[in-house]
Amino acid sequence: MARIYSRKKGKSGSKKPPIKIVPKWVKLKKEEIIKMVIKMAKERKSSTTIGSILRDQYGIPDVKTLTGKTITQIMRENKLYPEIPEDLMNLFRKSVSLRNHLSKNKADKHSKKGLEHMESKIRRLIKYYMREGKLPRDFRYDVEKVKLIIQK
Repeated sequence: MARIYSRKKGKSGSKKPPIKIVPKWVKLKKEEIIKMVIKMAKERKSSTTIGSILRDQYGIPDVKTLTGKTITQIMRENKLYPEIPEDLMNLFRKSVSLRNHLSKNKADKHSKKGLEHMESKIRRLIKYYMREGKLPRDFRYDVEKVKLIIQK
């Protein structure tokens, strides 16, 4: 017997509401939310972690609707955003982890191909961030340099 699923293939998880209105249940003011973001950023939490904490512990569904600014914008205004963007740093961590795996498992062809794709993605992202001025013009992707950056 075939199963009938209510969701379409590839569609899962919650979606943000199309109308950007401040929910009635949020009792915090704009300034309080900004202070909480700054406090967590000083504790060296990433913007995605801050967003998850605000959603799960404080019931804040969307910082941008309440403050008019994203978490990243608030962090940048207060000079608390890391010099390497968060998505690029996550790719750096994955690539270092994959390189460690490949050093132990030399015959893993699928992971080698995955590393090539990931490094291609990293180079494209670096090129984009240099063009946007979020990375210095002389920034180069070097595996040893990335290992040192991650260890910080």
